[in-house]
This record gives sequence, C-alpha cells and structure tokens, in this order.
Amino acid sequence: MFPFRITRRSQRALIFLVIFACTFLLFTLAPNESVISTGPLATAAYFPKLAYQVHWSAPTQGSSPWDLDSNDLYPEPPPKLPAHTFRPDGLLQVSPGGRHPILDLIDHAESGWDAKLARASKTLPEAVREYHRRYSRAPPPGFDKWWAYVQKHNVQLPDEYDQINTDLAPFWGIDPTRLKAIQLAHESHVHSYTLAKSTPSGPLHIGNESLPADEDARQRLLVGANQLIELLKGVQDELPLFRAVFSPHDNPNVFVTHETRQKVVEAGKKGKPIDPQSQDPPPFARGWIHACPLNSVARNPPPSPPPHTVKPKTFIYDHLLAMDPCAHPSHLTQHGEFLSHGPGPVAHPFLIPQFSYCSSPLHADIRLPIMLSWVEDVEGGEEAWMDKEEERLLWRGLNTGIHHGKEKPWKDAQRGRLMDLVSSPSPSSNSHPQKRTTSHHKTIDVLLTDPHSPDEFETQTLKKSIVNPAIMDIAFAGKPGQCEEVVCKEVEERWEWRRRMGVKEAGRYKYVLDVDGNGWSSRFKRLMTSNSVVFKSTVYPEWFTHRLAPWVHYIPIQIDYSDLYNALLFFRGDPSGHGAHEDLAMKIAKRAREWSLQFWRKEDMVAYLYRLFLEYARVMDENRDSLNFELEL
Repeated sequence: MFPFRITRRSQRALIFLVIFACTFLLFTLAPNESVISTGPLATAAYFPKLAYQVHWSAPTQGSSPWDLDSNDLYPEPPPKLPAHTFRPDGLLQVSPGGRHPILDLIDHAESGWDAKLARASKTLPEAVREYHRRYSRAPPPGFDKWWAYVQKHNVQLPDEYDQINTDLAPFWGIDPTRLKAIQLAHESHVHSYTLAKSTPSGPLHIGNESLPADEDARQRLLVGANQLIELLKGVQDELPLFRAVFSPHDNPNVFVTHETRQKVVEAGKKGKPIDPQSQDPPPFARGWIHACPLNSVARNPPPSPPPHTVKPKTFIYDHLLAMDPCAHPSHLTQHGEFLSHGPGPVAHPFLIPQFSYCSSPLHADIRLPIMLSWVEDVEGGEEAWMDKEEERLLWRGLNTGIHHGKEKPWKDAQRGRLMDLVSSPSPSSNSHPQKRTTSHHKTIDVLLTDPHSPDEFETQTLKKSIVNPAIMDIAFAGKPGQCEEVVCKEVEERWEWRRRMGVKEAGRYKYVLDVDGNGWSSRFKRLMTSNSVVFKSTVYPEWFTHRLAPWVHYIPIQIDYSDLYNALLFFRGDPSGHGAHEDLAMKIAKRAREWSLQFWRKEDMVAYLYRLFLEYARVMDENRDSLNFELEL
C-alpha cells in the first residue's frame, strides 16, 4: 500500500504524533470545557462504578496542558461513609448513609473470634500465666490434671472460662465457715437435690434431696442429676470433695440486690471475707431493678422522647451486654422470666451457692452445662446449605415462657409477641385495642441492600401482609398449654396453630429461629448442628456464651425482635430474593455446625464441669487461701 517500508520504530513515532496532535487540539478547542465535560456529573453518568474521580481542568492561558498540579496527579479518595456507633449497651446504632451495618458486624465479630483463637494457651505454663492475669490468683489444686484432660480431648479455648469466675466471685467475699453453713442449710430447700463427692475414691452421687413424694415427679426432677453423674464418671476420681445444691427446675431463683452482691465481691477482691449473717440486714427490697447498679438505665430511666420520634435502627454486637435488663429495662416487660413475677421478687438478704440449669443477668445462680436435649449430630446435618429448599425463617414451638392466666400479662411474653409479629390477633380476643394498634402496624420499615452499591443500604417500607408469608414460617404447634381453661380458648383463637414438625422436615429450612421458653432453649444445640443459619433471641447467658461468637456462628436477635426483619432480609434478600447475601449465610451455617461438633461435645461439657467443681470446692474450703496450684520450677 505504501511505496516505502514502515519500520516498527516509525510506527511508534507516528502513533505518538497522532496522540499528541489530538491532545493539543482537544485543549485548544475546549478552553472553557465547552467540548467535553469532566465534572462529577459527567463522570458519574459515564463511569458510575468508578471508585475515584480524577479532577482535570483545561489549561489556562499561557500554560501547557502538561502543567499538572498535585490534585491532577493524585486522585481523591471516595467520600468516607458515616461510621455506625458501637454503644456500651451491646448494640450497634445505625448511621444513615453508612455501610450496611451487618457487614461491619460480621467484620468486627470475625476479627474478634480469630484473635480469641490465636491467643489461646498452648502449654500448661501459658495457661497458668493467663489464669493469673485474668483472676489475680493462682489456679486451684488439680489444675494440671484438668489441663491434661483438656489436651487429651482437644478441648478448644482452654482459657475461656470467665463465666465460672463471674458466678463464683461473690463467694470469695463470704467467710468460708459461714458459706458452708449456708450451703448445708440450703440442702433442705424445697425442690432441690445435692450432688456430692464424699470420699476421695468414692463416686459422685446424690447426697441429699428435697423432692416431691410422688415417685414419677421425683424421677422427672432427678433426670438432670443422673445425667450429670453419668457424664462425669470418667473424671470423678480426680474431682475434689464437695457438696453442691441444685435446683431441678427450668428457671433460676437466687435473687439479691446489687448492693448485697457488690459488698461481697469487693470483700473478696480485698481478701477480707465477711459473715453476711452477722451484718446489719439489708433494707427490704422488692423488684427486679434492685439487682441493677444505682447508675444503671433501669434505675435511672431517661426522659421519654418527644411524640412520633423515630427510634434508630440497632443490632446486637455483644450479646452478653444486650441481654442485661439493667441496660435494657424493656426486657422486664417483654420476657416471661420477668413478667411472671410482676415487678419482681423480694430480694434475699444474702447470697446462696445454688446451681441451676440456667440463670439471667439479674439472678445469682451458678450455671453449668447439662445433657437435657443434647445431641451429638442431627439427621440431615451434613446436607449442604445450598441444597436446602426452603428459604423462609422457621419457628415451631409451644406457648411456653409464662403461665397463661387471667392475672398474667401472657400476651407480652416472648413467644406471644413473636406470633403477634407475624399474624394479627382477632379483634374479639384483643383486650388491649390501643396496644394492638402500636404492635400490629400494617407496614414495616426495613433496611435493604442498595441495588446500586451492594455494600450500602436503603430504607424501604414493606407491607407485612406481603412480606410475612413470603419470608417467615412461624406458628405455634399442637394445642395450647400452661393456661387456665378459660384462657386456653382465648390463646387458641388468638394465634395460628399448626401440626408439629419433625427434625428431618425442619432440616429443609435455610433459616431457623431460636426463642426462650420457660427457661433456656434446649433446642439450640440441635439447631446449631443442622447446617442452617440460626437466629437466636435470649436473656440467658450460658456456659458457652464466651466460647462462641455472634455473627460468626449465629445471628443474635433483640428481645423486642426489632432487628429480626432487617437481619433476615440481609441474608435471604427481599421477598423476590434481590439483595441477598447467601454466600455469607452459607458461611455462618457451616461455621455453626463446625462449632457444634468441635466446641459442644461431651468432652467440652466435662471440661467445663471439671474446672467448675475444682473452683467451687476451693472457694467452699476453710483453707481456700492456701489451696493453689503452683508450677514446679
């Protein structure tokens, strides 16, 4: 085509000249940006996904197009999104216009969990040093044998037993002679049994009991005792001598004022235990709030907000803090544990060392792992999360949690409110029409993933009549119970009742909800093993609370369920499935199952009980100050 040969060097030179000429013409023809707009609107229109915008100005008269300032050479970072607030009450408060809060919650939780795993002690000397650091005392005698058990059975997180210290710390402030007398007197407490190790080589056994005369009732109440004895058979020879009183019921019942508790806690820290029965009796106190500090929200309620104030959206980041009614006094009017006793019980004048199957932040019972409803694995637990067919949130259960009587506020308890959330009661059964108006809005404002920016969110208003059946499968199962005859009829008419659902059928659901009943939830272990995403609402800290992480292994839900829709819609998407984060949901479901199989085995419960009874036996001993484990140098 050309009469002369064009070399590669000539081609490059020609291309450079063409580019230079075009650039020169561009800037000479558009001195006032009349040909090409480079402002933010143009950039956004043509390049909506650019993370950075380069600011480019046409050359001024007498300057070269290549005379660039620092703003031209370095792109501006994108505007920083507003940060969410991590409040001291365990809640994250959402900042409008920020990153989707659940992404921040997951990042925060994952980094915390990874750090906890990384810092776990790996040798006995490390464990002893960590014990000293946490509790400012030496470990109890037998700590080395406990450590050997932990190592032999691959028990994870061998330092994370703060719950034991929290439960037993007050007893270090009580004179051990008096403490033993209190424990012995409590053995005759109605509906209790005493677990004992009476001789060094003897078995763990039931040393005393105060149970109903009816043999069937007695055996039912001893199920937990027999399971504990069986569970600890492998280590009973290494347990110290002790006597421990247990309540066989679902609920805790040791209630003292905050001042009574703090008095002995401080005495224990100073190493100057007191005899509480020789002190002036504390003032008469009745009511839940007396278990709270004087400066708590429960005892110093803030002013009521102006009418029509929109509450900020919140999520749980610290489940232990979020359970506390002292920081969240609304729990007292929304959960059967507290509603059942009205304003609250009369405070006991001194602490009692009693073990219970669960405890709330307002109670002083010593909690422990139990075998009731424990399962090693579940049918269908290995089924891949993506293979599960049902994308609605599942809950089936009984109307437990409170006695349904004429004088009881049963409509306000946790399970009844859950049913109200997804189904409006019939007008004939509603004795609080004004309350119903505020509880059963026809629409709900929710956070949905921004379709233009997946890391951000937007607020939309959805009709509950459309969204509820599309994303939730929640109903009572069977027939009403725990109710007076006249109230049972009202309970049955008020809410929907469906047939019971088996484990295999429930295993088809990707998302499941766990809600407290009369006490702690005995189904949590099964749900965590099912390879589904577990949403959990509770007021009961458990023995494993420090040993798992919300947003890593499960989704924490507030007692008022105000975050339930937002959390569910983040993972499964809107009713059409848009804006879903199924990859994150699948990751949480997988981690939940792994945690259940690796952190909640029988061996893990034995390790907790073993250490608990080492600690308990020491604090109850009159020579406790000299009962320490010391490393041999």
